[in-house]
Amino acid sequence: MPQEVVCINGQVVPAEQAGISVFDAGFMHGVGLFETMRAYGGRVFRLERHLDRLTNSARELGWTFIPDHEQMTNCVNAVLAEIGGPDARVRLTVTTGSLRAAEAGAARLTMVATASPGGKYADTFYEQGVEAVISRYRQSRFDPLVGYKTTSYFGRLAALREAHGKGALEAIWLNDQALVAEGAISNVFAVREGRLVTPPLATPVLPGITRATVIELAAEAGIAVDENDLTVEQLKSSAEVFLTNSMMEIMPVVRIDPDAVLQGRPGEVTRRLAAAYSELVARECGK
Repeated sequence: MPQEVVCINGQVVPAEQAGISVFDAGFMHGVGLFETMRAYGGRVFRLERHLDRLTNSARELGWTFIPDHEQMTNCVNAVLAEIGGPDARVRLTVTTGSLRAAEAGAARLTMVATASPGGKYADTFYEQGVEAVISRYRQSRFDPLVGYKTTSYFGRLAALREAHGKGALEAIWLNDQALVAEGAISNVFAVREGRLVTPPLATPVLPGITRATVIELAAEAGIAVDENDLTVEQLKSSAEVFLTNSMMEIMPVVRIDPDAVLQGRPGEVTRRLAAAYSELVARECGK
């Protein structure tokens, strides 16, 4: 089984031979969008929603050419077919292509899918919970890229690196009004007085696929959901806190900076939603 498979503009190539133009807009200026997805049994969970988000982002950001759903689907399926195995981490990256319009054979867009086996977080993270820190960085309502999954990602990685240096898994960003926004690579949820609270999209935050799924599952379980502003103090005093993204699924947070959440153990609502999420994945992906 290969450790990583790459598909570039529809052609599967060995990872060590993969390459794009040095004049690609993604390489030169960070003009690109990406989706990180999790595959179960060879099938990406909610692939269409990921592709919809990417194409909607391209339209809203004013791209001249909009990525084609069929081409993206074929690229993702091509790497999954090669990688094999029960579970995989899949990334789809699309850039606006070469800045040299006359470059020989240049495609209008550059589309790259990669897949690698596994990608799961350690079981102990879910059993014991993880720590997060409040990042010193802020995101602004006036930043044209906030709320989109762009390849201009270094700020997020810098915050994540600082969190890891403090022994935490994730860095929680605030907005320019000092309200809780999102994690460097995740959305944030809190349980307060029996209700699920998450920052609204207008904070702004990324419209996470897992975020939307959790809201859907909570409604089915009879758990009230409020998309409301959260202060740091409210987050730290919540009964439960958890993070969501495609690879994490639902990750319990038991400590934020030096402050404990739910006496340092994952909470009941978090466990209920995690179980419901696993059941949904099994139904939709045949896990």
